[in-house]
Amino acid sequence: MLNWAIIPFSYNEVLSDLNYGLLYLYALSSLAVYGIILAGWVSQSKYPFLGAIRSAAQMISYEVSIGLIFVIIAFCAHSLNVIDIVYAQEVGHWFIIPLFPIAGVFMISIIAETNRAPFDLPEAEAEIVAGYNLEYSSIVFAFFFLGEYGNIFLMSTLFAILFLGGWLPMFSFLSFISPVMWLELKTVFICFVFVLVRATLPRYRYDQLMDICWQLFLPFNLLYLLALVIIFLVNNY
Repeated sequence: MLNWAIIPFSYNEVLSDLNYGLLYLYALSSLAVYGIILAGWVSQSKYPFLGAIRSAAQMISYEVSIGLIFVIIAFCAHSLNVIDIVYAQEVGHWFIIPLFPIAGVFMISIIAETNRAPFDLPEAEAEIVAGYNLEYSSIVFAFFFLGEYGNIFLMSTLFAILFLGGWLPMFSFLSFISPVMWLELKTVFICFVFVLVRATLPRYRYDQLMDICWQLFLPFNLLYLLALVIIFLVNNY
């Protein structure tokens, strides 16, 4: 809920316009790992605790990928302010055009970060029964999934802001539609991608999941960032 404080819904509709908004969001999102670790530990059962450790490893790994993407976005927008990032796309192209490979990496990373299929291993592997939430039921079980699905909406909104222009209209002749509605439409579209991926792709093994992050995404993001730095230096941008 605290992360929504910096999410802008239009030009002047934001609770807190922080100059370091991306850093704030990244710091608070990382706290979710503690909730999962504590949930598995206080269960007093080894299987939920093992599931919590694997969940934490997955989330921390893909947070590294997301953090590098935040650096790339901030580098292109010359700001960590979320509203400034949208303004940078208003005067130029939506970032999904020049940063299309990074947008794909970010989409996969947020799917893994939110424990959704095909990366829902913390809740689905047979050898850890049902993961960190095995010993919970009733409203406590509901709170886990309320937080998880709330995180999906947050990450979908963040994707729309970072790569799809936030509240900016897709075409100028559709500018009569309110900015808030544009952001909602883009968010719903990304949520639909979450559902589509869940319905079409088989589940990965845990080692495959970690290999994608550390052997593919991490080197790719670093090389992409290095290439951007070289391009900007050459063009004195």
